[in-house]
Amino acid sequence: MALLEVSGLSVSYGRVAALNDVSLTVREGEIVTVLGANGAGKSTLLRAILGAVPAKAGGVTFAGEDVSREPPHARIARGLCLVPEGRRILISLSVEENLLLGAHMRRDTEAVRREMDAIYGRFPNLAERRKMLASCLSGGEQQMLAIGRAMMARPRLMMLDEPSLGLSPLFVSKLFALIRELNAEGLSVLLVEQNTTKALAVAHGATVLELGRVIMAGDPKALAADPRLQEAYLGEGAAAPAPY
Repeated sequence: MALLEVSGLSVSYGRVAALNDVSLTVREGEIVTVLGANGAGKSTLLRAILGAVPAKAGGVTFAGEDVSREPPHARIARGLCLVPEGRRILISLSVEENLLLGAHMRRDTEAVRREMDAIYGRFPNLAERRKMLASCLSGGEQQMLAIGRAMMARPRLMMLDEPSLGLSPLFVSKLFALIRELNAEGLSVLLVEQNTTKALAVAHGATVLELGRVIMAGDPKALAADPRLQEAYLGEGAAAPAPY
């Protein structure tokens, strides 16, 4: 069943077209990755899906409902969540206060506390620093905090914008293990990522953007073997990713 359907989405900033007739689908339980160079329109796509930037044309359907005219908070309430590039955590607040921000639309206090405890169980480093300012966290810990904050909103679909950016190789491996783990637990994921090899290795589907247009889409293993993608993003002779 399709959880997210993006149909003919176009976005412009003034006279500059950022997205042009972009369509993609994320089914229940899938990880779909969006690839492309800087300036391809990947972040704009995620923000448009959330409703944070207005669409010039096209529509967004989530869980069978047309949400194209809904504001971001209404889409978040439906279970659509974005972890933005650069984490965007509030470094002047504590780890726990940042997590609580993710649940600010919820009124089920006891469930919120149980889920926060579960997040601390998943991320022991955050548990140890729960009362510390988020500015004290490493880059990898801040990314885990950003994902934990998003989880507090009880998402059905989590959109991740360049989550591995600036992380050490060790934390990148931990991050992608976490994405697989969350997906195995039933979370659908729309992943924008410049680490093409790792993104294709975890994805069930892939879309490649160039200058705001879809130029390739389909099975990740087939795309990884495509000479055009290898030349542009993987390097000549790159091996196809291991199967999911």
